[in-house]
Amino acid sequence: MPAGDFRVGGIQLRSHVTLYLDAGSVLHGSPSIEDYPFHPGPPEGADANGHHLIYAEDADDVTICGPGTIDGEGTAFWEPNVDHPPVAPEDAWKDGSTGYLRPKGRNRRPSPMLEFVRCRNLQLREVTLRNSPGWTVRPIACESVIIDGVRIRNPNTGPNTDGLDITASRNVFVSNCDIATGDDAICLKSENPYGELLPTKNVVVTNCVLTTSCNGFKMGTATHGAFENILFTNSVIYNDGGTPLRTRASAGVCVEMVDGGTVDGVVVSNIRMENVRAPIFVRLGERTKREGTFLRNVRIEGVEASGAIVSSSITGVPGLRPSDITVSHCRIRTREGGQAAWGKRPIPEVARDYPEARMMGRLPSYGMYLRHAERVRLVDVECLTDEPDERAAIVCDDVEDVILRDLVLAAPRGDVPLIDLRESRRVFVSGVRPGTGCAVMVQVGGTSSSEIALSGNFPTDRRSVVRLAAGAAREAISSGDGSVG
Repeated sequence: MPAGDFRVGGIQLRSHVTLYLDAGSVLHGSPSIEDYPFHPGPPEGADANGHHLIYAEDADDVTICGPGTIDGEGTAFWEPNVDHPPVAPEDAWKDGSTGYLRPKGRNRRPSPMLEFVRCRNLQLREVTLRNSPGWTVRPIACESVIIDGVRIRNPNTGPNTDGLDITASRNVFVSNCDIATGDDAICLKSENPYGELLPTKNVVVTNCVLTTSCNGFKMGTATHGAFENILFTNSVIYNDGGTPLRTRASAGVCVEMVDGGTVDGVVVSNIRMENVRAPIFVRLGERTKREGTFLRNVRIEGVEASGAIVSSSITGVPGLRPSDITVSHCRIRTREGGQAAWGKRPIPEVARDYPEARMMGRLPSYGMYLRHAERVRLVDVECLTDEPDERAAIVCDDVEDVILRDLVLAAPRGDVPLIDLRESRRVFVSGVRPGTGCAVMVQVGGTSSSEIALSGNFPTDRRSVVRLAAGAAREAISSGDGSVG
């Protein structure tokens, strides 16, 4: 397409077609839904609803490239959400920006703006995509996909304006992308309304810069099938200083499984986050119950995060426990300013709820909260506070076979343990360095706690190394670091 502005409706691309957009070329989507053919598959009313600006199905060697722009004219399909409840100032931390607008007329909008179904050798290069009415790009059940140098610009209040939704596809390479949007920047899903549910497999995302008011890099939802061999590396997730809380990223890295599928083999490395609410969120739930679901073999390393206001967490639910999760060589700085009461509040299971980092409310630890999990390793992790916090740095609740090694943790204010172990078994704590003013290194509580071992930790400068609580027995603890009180 040459330079100029062009108004278009739905376009379908066939095999061996390249759509090249010259510099200065802008394709503007029609503001009328009647100009977009309906493609059977996704039902009307869903986030993905069968109307698309660009569509390809069962096509080989399709390419969209060039320095031009595709503009979805999203504002033509939205209206103010008059039903959105007011949010109290103290709840601004959990508010979301996208609830203030809603789609007009039963979600009748071109979403995803670019939809590719069962395509092979699909390429998107250099093009700018902006103002999507809903999801921006979805390759679904595709094979051999390259998305390189793509720039996405959607309003940060746009409803469901995901950047990339990689769904039931394999051998996908995303690199050098610059994404600013109002919903998940990059989201991997496992569903297929068009037919066979294939695994989302062999996906590499690297060298990207992401800003959003939802999640930066997310796996789920939906999560009905398998995720295998996923790599997210060398990228930035940020919100600028002064960004209102409701338009800050909900979470940086989310690994979720809540619909009965499986996660096996995820590596996240070398990620810088700035002003992201919760840096890390790993969740195994049961929104959809199914036998054989699991979440395992996840390695998160080299995360450098500042400005966090929601605790990171790794959680399952009774009967479903994420396993073999390693977080290493990370530094997380928080400014949540937690209150002592948050450390004592009952934390709801919300086993069937939509997964969000803020779903359980204020958590009892400022750094990392582990619950219903096994074989978790936190190694060479720093959790620091930019504002005084009255909660433990780490809380483990009903966990088993956990290693906490070589941690640097800011001391909480008051008579609060640095590490709080609740109803936990086979926990090894080694090489922990508490900040100045630490009252007690480790508190062990609960009658089922057992096989707690401490070795080679730096001493506290105020009181005992280990404290018993809530019926825990002395026999549950082996400590070479000092007294058990």
